[in-house]
Amino acid sequence: MPELQGRLPVRVTLSPLTEEDFRKILTEKECNLIEQHTALLQTEGIEVDFTQDGIHEIARFAAQLNAHVENIGARRLSTIIARVVGDISYIAPSKAKEAQGISQVHREKIDAEYVKSRVKSLLEHVDLSRFVL
Repeated sequence: MPELQGRLPVRVTLSPLTEEDFRKILTEKECNLIEQHTALLQTEGIEVDFTQDGIHEIARFAAQLNAHVENIGARRLSTIIARVVGDISYIAPSKAKEAQGISQVHREKIDAEYVKSRVKSLLEHVDLSRFVL
């Protein structure tokens, strides 16, 4: 019977994730992306503070990009978070060297304006090649 069952096609249709779904994924799940990137940057001596409006903006951009480009679900959050903390990750080693010997931690605040400045170009450069015949 398992041999027959494996040959039957199974199709599942899922509804797209909403902004609220993305926000919940970013904040309510154990070991979410916000916690992961915060902990990763803490190892370099950088303390990152994601504000609520920053998290809301990340969720909004994720929903918009999934609607306009390609709906890849929650994987979109990884792309956006990487874009948001990319510059911070790049400067982390130099900031850590500056703070060596000093009990000083470099702090970065990620709010809605910071997210917009890093991610808005993703929406502006939507790939139009899928519309070409």
